[in-house]
Amino acid sequence: MSIIVVLMRRYIWNILFWGVLILGLMILSRCESTNIPENSSPKDDSSIEGKVVEEKETFIQGYSQKQFIIDSGIVKENQSLGHILPKYGVNYSTIAILSDSFTSVFDVKKIYPNDKYYIIKSNDSLKEPIDFLYKKSATEMVVMHLKDSVDIEIIKKPITIELKKSGGKINSSLWKSFIDKGLTPALVNKVANLYAWTIDFFGVQENDFFKIIYEAKYVDGKFIGVGEIKAVLFNHMGNDYYAFDYESPIDKENYYYNEKGQSMKKALLSAPLEYIRISSKFSNSRLHPITKVYKPHHGVDYAAPTGTPVVSTGDGKITFVGRAGGAGKMIKIKHSYGDVETKYLHLSKYAPGIKKGVFVKQGQKIAEVGSTGLSTGPHLDYRIYIDGKAVDPLKLTVPSKDPIPDTLKTKYIKDISELKNSLDQIAL
Repeated sequence: MSIIVVLMRRYIWNILFWGVLILGLMILSRCESTNIPENSSPKDDSSIEGKVVEEKETFIQGYSQKQFIIDSGIVKENQSLGHILPKYGVNYSTIAILSDSFTSVFDVKKIYPNDKYYIIKSNDSLKEPIDFLYKKSATEMVVMHLKDSVDIEIIKKPITIELKKSGGKINSSLWKSFIDKGLTPALVNKVANLYAWTIDFFGVQENDFFKIIYEAKYVDGKFIGVGEIKAVLFNHMGNDYYAFDYESPIDKENYYYNEKGQSMKKALLSAPLEYIRISSKFSNSRLHPITKVYKPHHGVDYAAPTGTPVVSTGDGKITFVGRAGGAGKMIKIKHSYGDVETKYLHLSKYAPGIKKGVFVKQGQKIAEVGSTGLSTGPHLDYRIYIDGKAVDPLKLTVPSKDPIPDTLKTKYIKDISELKNSLDQIAL
């Protein structure tokens, strides 16, 4: 009798075990099928017959899933219209017309992998392809009309711009401080470029801080990138550096000026390259690392890897290109601003087209970092001479290029007052 009871218990437990296991698998399968990531796609995106696309994903008003069948896909590597459209019943003569007749509107050869497309088909028994939509960018959709009169048009979505504010302290770097605040890398680069003439961001200090008012661009409520910076305050080593976007009264173009109306663009950049560290500063008596003799070092040594681009710090004409003893490969530039000359020493090679007599623009690449001449490692020795006398590049006060005229400074200060007040009130 006891054996029968044991067998019956085992039988009941087996039923319960397998029942729970099967139920669990069914629930897991259902969860997996209803929690597909937004950016996932089937293995074959190009042939999903009757795929339902939400109304909000449809770019052009009127393409309702109630009126049309809307399929979608992702352009794959090496795919062209000739690979995609025939799958939907579009003949090659139509594809040829699209390819040959509308290059001034859009070159259909310029569709790229991972871009999204939609195929609009009639919602009837024929299910004929009517239009092909290629998402060129977040703001542009290329519409190819496939029926009756074959045509291509580009539809642009309106961009909404909102002013955003942010502020924060620097703990390690400008980049990390911006990213920690949820700001984009593009905005970091814009700020760094704006202050290229004023602040050496390799020398930022802990507890430096920033405040910023900038444009954020949206399409259909989705953030697509940053626009113009309207105002910035960067506090470096206790000093405030303001920048305001303002229309120049001279040429009616927008530039950045500080709170006194001086242009953020200076006659010379603060540094001629992106460097790792300053290995030697300006000195009237320095022990030379190779000759072991004390002598003047009238430049700043920027340590950087061989091949790092070196740019001209200002507009000017090249007066010398070549080897110069211990200086190695060197470039001299006579600048348009006053009697100013800059020198770039120990270069590895010169940029294409760089030769004596050539005029270069501020920020233009002229050479690459090297270790030629008397040098213990790759670096750039950068020197500035004013009226023939060497000056310390790190202590030089360089005037701005095109300041607000004195007669208009009162108006300028009044015009930016509200923006400055708004900037100052941003919390860190």
